Amino acid sequence: MYKTKLFYPLALLTVLILIGCSGNQTELKIDYEKYTLENGLEVIFHNDKSDPIVSVAVLYHVGSNREVKGRTGFAHLFEHMMFQESQHVPQDQFFQKIQNAGGTLNGGTWKDGTVYYQVVPNNALEMVLWLESDRMGFLLSTVTQEAFMNQQSVVQNEKRQRYDNQPYGHTNYVLHKLLYPENHPYNWQTIGELEDLRNAKLADVHEFFKKWYGPNNATLVVAGDFEKESAKKLIEKYFGELNKGEDVSPLNPMTVVLDETRRAYHEDNFATSPELSMVYPSPQQFTKEGYALSIFSELFSQSKKSPLYKVIVEEKKLAPSVSTYQNDQEIAGEFRVRIRAFPDKSLNDVEQAVIEAFERFEVEGFTERDLDRVKAQVETAFYNQISSVLGKSFQLAYYNEFAGSPDFVSKDLQGLLDVTKEDVLKVYDKYIKGKPYVISSFVPKGSGELIADNSEKFPVVEENIEEQDVIAMQQGEQMSSDQIKVEKIESSFDRTIEPPLGPEPLISVPPVWEEELSNGITIYGIEQNELPLINFAISLRGGMLLDDIENVGVANLMTDIMMEGTRNKTPIELEESIEELGASINMYTRKESIVIEANCLSSKFGDVYDLVEEILFEPRWDEKEFERIKNETIEIINRNKANPNVVGSNVFNKIIYGPENILANSTLGTEEAVSSFTIDDMKNFYQKYFVPNLSTITIVGNISEDDAVSDFQSLDMKWEKKDVEIPEYPFPARPDVASLYFVDFPDAKQSVIMIGNLALKYIDEDFYPANVMNYKLGGNFNSYVNMILREEKGYTYGARTRFSGSLYPGYFLASSSVVSNATLESVQIFIEQMNKYREGIPEKDFEFTRNALIKSNARAFETLNALLGMLNNIATYDLPFEYVKQREEIVRNMSIEDHQQLAKEYIDPNVMTYVVVGDAKTQLEQLKALGLGEPILVDREGNPL
Repeated sequence: MYKTKLFYPLALLTVLILIGCSGNQTELKIDYEKYTLENGLEVIFHNDKSDPIVSVAVLYHVGSNREVKGRTGFAHLFEHMMFQESQHVPQDQFFQKIQNAGGTLNGGTWKDGTVYYQVVPNNALEMVLWLESDRMGFLLSTVTQEAFMNQQSVVQNEKRQRYDNQPYGHTNYVLHKLLYPENHPYNWQTIGELEDLRNAKLADVHEFFKKWYGPNNATLVVAGDFEKESAKKLIEKYFGELNKGEDVSPLNPMTVVLDETRRAYHEDNFATSPELSMVYPSPQQFTKEGYALSIFSELFSQSKKSPLYKVIVEEKKLAPSVSTYQNDQEIAGEFRVRIRAFPDKSLNDVEQAVIEAFERFEVEGFTERDLDRVKAQVETAFYNQISSVLGKSFQLAYYNEFAGSPDFVSKDLQGLLDVTKEDVLKVYDKYIKGKPYVISSFVPKGSGELIADNSEKFPVVEENIEEQDVIAMQQGEQMSSDQIKVEKIESSFDRTIEPPLGPEPLISVPPVWEEELSNGITIYGIEQNELPLINFAISLRGGMLLDDIENVGVANLMTDIMMEGTRNKTPIELEESIEELGASINMYTRKESIVIEANCLSSKFGDVYDLVEEILFEPRWDEKEFERIKNETIEIINRNKANPNVVGSNVFNKIIYGPENILANSTLGTEEAVSSFTIDDMKNFYQKYFVPNLSTITIVGNISEDDAVSDFQSLDMKWEKKDVEIPEYPFPARPDVASLYFVDFPDAKQSVIMIGNLALKYIDEDFYPANVMNYKLGGNFNSYVNMILREEKGYTYGARTRFSGSLYPGYFLASSSVVSNATLESVQIFIEQMNKYREGIPEKDFEFTRNALIKSNARAFETLNALLGMLNNIATYDLPFEYVKQREEIVRNMSIEDHQQLAKEYIDPNVMTYVVVGDAKTQLEQLKALGLGEPILVDREGNPL
């Protein structure tokens, strides 16, 4: 489950939202109906009949800001607990039942709130309301010490994965301790202090739930294709009898004032480059000053002409990029500057450069055109934000719960639109200019010389691997001694009876059109007129495959430099042209293709497409930008070596594809290769490999076939065919025995496990059936490996298995990040489960797989991104237009014997490659017990040591 905020008030999107504006007046209105039950639950309906699906979201007005010092992490813990079981819903059935109906679900906790959501075919609405009401009103009798300790282990592993085992993972912890007073609700992190969770009593947990999770502290939103009157009756049935919780008082703003600058540093075990963060206190959300600070953030740092970018990146060359943002929150805000510098740069120099950039802003200011350009970006982004029923649910719930009415969305937008030049200058003077701030220096371990002056070492509490066994033992002792008996809660009807699903909705694949230009380009499109948006992409086969295997990385660099200006536009001018249209245009390299894609309002499509053509046919080849991009790419390569997950993936690929196959490489290339490239290498690649006969175009949105083809017709005249041969590479034979490779990350709190082998092409007959077969093993939350490693054992935040494939053989992969002291047992569990899976699965699990995969197609065509993905599959793999329906038949016709045969053929742990990334001094020797031969120690690039 996500533990980060899943949606944001508009002001938090760093000025990314606007809709239907005329001049500076917003005309936004999302149609809804709102009413309140007697117990205080506020209910909002939004009808959207475009797809046969419905979204149900429940937002509780409780986050970590409702906790108190010494009892932190409870809100986040309950996000986990509420997915486990409730009085009438058995253990682990929330995910099982939603997925079995063809739906998806998740939740998120942040400082100010907690949200749960489901998106299901509309015949499952009553079941979802039954589930949500049961965990709102009937949870506590199932919150036992055993359940509490189990999810506490999951939370600890989430902390290890997201914070302890990542570069810069403790940055927010340090900054918030420095910025907020000890008892301020933002002083601690949402995930909580692990010491607090370890010491928490079950009675404390129960009291927290009873205080904050009542219906009178929540908003329920139902959005999508449903009948209102029927839904009202169901909501009254399932939620109406729930008891009102304690009265909840709103939190008053608690903004911070610093009397002096506070400085701290931390030597980071995983970082390879120093990072400087500066944070200024700012106002809470929904204030005029907060809107102006959001605009200031964009003007100060987010473009090539911004002062911070010009000083840090262009002139002083201290870092490859810069970042600032205004973080509006319920009771206080913070304006943050973050610079992740090049490895040898002093953070003293970085801090002084930031101050110099502020001074330059004061002198040079900005123009009204700059201000208008920032605001112009907002409209397209907002339409994208509400392009799904889930997005609409989130927006309606958020503004109702935090601003008192869903209508506040228009006021929030207007607050951004009304910001003037004078407003920006005022907030700069009030909150930034000459004001104290908190500053953190995170440097690689042993690089104290890079720390900003006058910084004090911050006491970051880090877990020792040796402590993990002791903690587990203490938790077991606590589990047996701290029990509370909670009587079951009465209901006016039998809630153990699960509501049956209604008739399955009729699902139809959107009509696809196809045209071919005379130069070989094929165009695929879907007209979808719900929103005034268009997404389109031009894809060229080849990508990294056309690189020299000895010097990989040219294709990637070339796509980066092609976005840095055109023949008639400087890099700044191109950037501004895109922003003024409220569009986004991106170009990137994959292993087997190069893609240029765009998203825009349909009214701006012609102008946006003209820019795409200009980028495609009139590259600037800017030498200064080329050197900057090279340095940035090298920095990314080096930073990736500090990320255990990236290292694990790169090493796994290198081993299974072997030295003679280019797919063993990352598209980024190596530091040595990138350093050697010249602009002529880019030009040569472009001249040789940019050809129309390797290209396809996909387009979806508010545009007809005739209009789209009319615009793309110009490519016939501008782009001539050229013969290009994509190299063929040998693929290693399947090994006869398993092998184990280990990458040492000293003192890693978790081990990254990757197990697998080469498998199928996407176009192979067995590829989709193999994915169906894999679903219950590790293809979803309720899969065998995840339920054991996460829910039963508490060793990980998540475990999965999957098949990947393309026009070339992909691989089968089983993976997880597990607590270090459970590395050996976790690998053994993977092996045991794969072997057991080969023996067949129960009929009920096979039926679950069928239902989940077939019924989920109701959600397959809702968003433009989903439709574009479908067209890209059709274009890349020459699939029938109705391949989704054909795959339904594959699932329907698969027998349980077919399922077992596929498992036997494609899942065999005895011939797989095992890669473990972790702490060698505590884990390497133990892994010999696996019987996979002597572990092979390799470096972070996969080379034997």
